[in-house]
Amino acid sequence: MGSADRPEHAPVLRRVRVLISGRVQGVFFRATAAREAGRLGLTGWIRNLPDGRVEGAFQGPDDALDEVVAWCGSGRAPGRVTGVEVEPEVLEPGERDFQVRG
Repeated sequence: MGSADRPEHAPVLRRVRVLISGRVQGVFFRATAAREAGRLGLTGWIRNLPDGRVEGAFQGPDDALDEVVAWCGSGRAPGRVTGVEVEPEVLEPGERDFQVRG
């Protein structure tokens, strides 16, 4: 769906990949981050990486993406997060499904 096909009131969707460093691996952080993303109306996923970081990828409106990124840095485990790296991804015209290119 191109911008000409989108109704004026429809939100523009974006994707963001988040790499969270610190002592955040485990089910609790992932579950609460996923719950927060869902509360904000985002789609995506979150997982532990072998190097000790947690990776998340989310898609949705810009303001909700900003909120989930802020939550990742100061949410349920702010004392354990040592860094949050963000990589925005651009949706190609016509893309609707959530896909993160690696």
